Amino acid sequence: MTVIATQNAPGAIGPYSQGFVTGNLIITSGQLPVDPASGTMPEGIAAQAEQSCKNVGAILEAAGSGLDKVVKTTCFLAHMEDFAAFNEVYARYFTSKPARSCVAVKELPKGALCEIEAIAEK
Repeated sequence: MTVIATQNAPGAIGPYSQGFVTGNLIITSGQLPVDPASGTMPEGIAAQAEQSCKNVGAILEAAGSGLDKVVKTTCFLAHMEDFAAFNEVYARYFTSKPARSCVAVKELPKGALCEIEAIAEK
């Protein structure tokens, strides 16, 4: 197994890595919508979904893959009423339509509105 570490996505805020490569798979940790350069989160679900997608993409790229090779995502929303707006952004990034689970949770770290994790082929 190989740990993935990139400055192009936010660093872990706990005792975990940004992701792992194991065999032919890349598994990312959940990505909050934190801008890795500034450490801030944008306002609103659309902007936050966009940043979370970019963060997942940066980790995959660091591991030699990309969003087009994602086979499964798990998406967490703070509010299910954001589902349609989240999907609109998500669909622009995950064009291969990977398998997905999407659930609403009570709350996310740092008050985020969404979080995305992914499994991709190398």
